[in-house]
Amino acid sequence: MRTRLTLSLASLAVVSFTTFALADLKLPRPSPGATVAQVIGFTDLTVKYSRPGVKGRVIWGDLVPYDKPWRTGANEATTFTTTSEIQFGGQKLAAGTYALLTVPGKDQWSLMLNSENDLWGAFEYKPEKNVLELKLAPAASAPQEWMEFSFENLTPNSADLVLRWEKLSVSVPIAVDVNSQAIANIAAALDTAQADNWRTPYQAANWSFQGGAVPDQGRSWLDKSLAIQKNHTNLSLLARWQMKAGNKTEAITAAKAAIAAGKASKDKVDTAATEKLLAEWSATK
Repeated sequence: MRTRLTLSLASLAVVSFTTFALADLKLPRPSPGATVAQVIGFTDLTVKYSRPGVKGRVIWGDLVPYDKPWRTGANEATTFTTTSEIQFGGQKLAAGTYALLTVPGKDQWSLMLNSENDLWGAFEYKPEKNVLELKLAPAASAPQEWMEFSFENLTPNSADLVLRWEKLSVSVPIAVDVNSQAIANIAAALDTAQADNWRTPYQAANWSFQGGAVPDQGRSWLDKSLAIQKNHTNLSLLARWQMKAGNKTEAITAAKAAIAAGKASKDKVDTAATEKLLAEWSATK
């Protein structure tokens, strides 16, 4: 009986030790994970990476060797995701998720986007899987303890993807053809709009006016809206459009018509902004 009991206890100890050994022990990573995202037009851009710290170490040419592929962070290789086709560093890049790797150099860096996006570090990096490669010039930067990616210099259709760490930065320009997608969306919306829908062509015209895109088409969309129904909203846009074009007399006429339409409307329409514009235009010679 004692022998059997001893064997049972021994077996239990082995099982317990094995279970403990296989347990998934979770501890904080020295280089924490991070995600940075930016929307440009209809496109979502995302960088997922881990942020190593300087921690008093020599980074360039030591911790991060020169002229060797680097995961551009810590732990898993950094990834870059775009939900539509873009221009990345002046090169066409299809929608997808890519591993973002670099080869730092003293005077020049290489940046690669690789189709194998689940790499651990750069240990299994295959250059033949690159979909894009850029040459970048590193620049001096303010001290940055934790490595950081950011989207900067944002415009309605572009941004710069910037990497900063230690006292160095590199930057990649990104451009998105927002106007083409917007124009396609407008065309589709106008094709299905009801005959009495003045708002859709007005919204298209207002987008064109605000961003300065396709002004000729924009004006035709505004004319379409006005042909369906003249009201304070689209007449005010007509007034601003005329003034922008340098047609002051026509702008004043349109502003007066907009104010009159607003005051005559059954809905409560705030005409104060248009009245202010009219006063300014009328006061100037």
